[in-house]
Amino acid sequence: MRKLSCLACMGLIPSAARNAGSEPVVGELLTGYSCLRVAPVLFETTDLCRSRETASARAAWVIGGVLLVCVLSNGCSNIQSQAANVEGVRLYQQGNYQQASDLFHQAIAQNPQSPEGYYNLAASLHKTGTLYNRPNDLQQAEILYNQCLERNPNHAECYRGLAVLLTETNRKQEAFNLLNHWAGNSPKSAEPRIEIARLLEESGQAEQAKAQLVDALTIDPHNARALTALGRLRDQSGDPQQALANYKRSLTENRFQPEVSARVAQLQGVAAPTGVPATAGPAPSTAPAETRTANGSQPAVRY
Repeated sequence: MRKLSCLACMGLIPSAARNAGSEPVVGELLTGYSCLRVAPVLFETTDLCRSRETASARAAWVIGGVLLVCVLSNGCSNIQSQAANVEGVRLYQQGNYQQASDLFHQAIAQNPQSPEGYYNLAASLHKTGTLYNRPNDLQQAEILYNQCLERNPNHAECYRGLAVLLTETNRKQEAFNLLNHWAGNSPKSAEPRIEIARLLEESGQAEQAKAQLVDALTIDPHNARALTALGRLRDQSGDPQQALANYKRSLTENRFQPEVSARVAQLQGVAAPTGVPATAGPAPSTAPAETRTANGSQPAVRY
């Protein structure tokens, strides 16, 4: 089962490489660190990241099934919360951030224990706070990211969004503290190491970033995000053969990475006939993961 009730599912994760906060990029058009994972929720498709159904059709499908689900499981509030999240994502994609935020507030009210509403509202406030220079939106987004993590301490997209917000507000050390805290609490997860690598690279520490990605792949040798990111770093450092090997392994794990596929074809086309290392062409991109008061008490700070 898959769900499409959070902005992460739609590829709307903010990236530190973006000056405007969250951007509505659908699917897995971006590679490396930003190859996004679809979180599990409500209805089934073959692949939500590449589904051609419209968000409004999905929302209608969800809402149409509410009555039956309520009868069978007495879970009306959860279904209503998910439907509000789905519709909010659709409005966010259209640039209707205030209306989207209103629906994310509804989702939180209907199911205050679900992390997705907090994450969605945080991402929406993060977007408007950066886009319209609203410091209060950014403050509320930070609170909401932390409230999301209180409900799901391993919410990768939420950690990513919060680390980006901290970096964008000139608190890079706090971002490192946050991600290191996550890594310490999740020793069997590759995701914290991948996010630390992203931050290290953006800080100009490419070799340390590579080391983090190697550690991530020791934990999860099949992690496509880590493989693509490591391949890109090796590509940029003038090691096309190792980069090509990483790219190919990444595509084996996730073939839906058009930029990576294009770079593999380019490396093979330039280097294969003569054995001369390829130098042409860029490595795949690494760009990735509201004016309302957040409900609830101030959450614990992780940085």
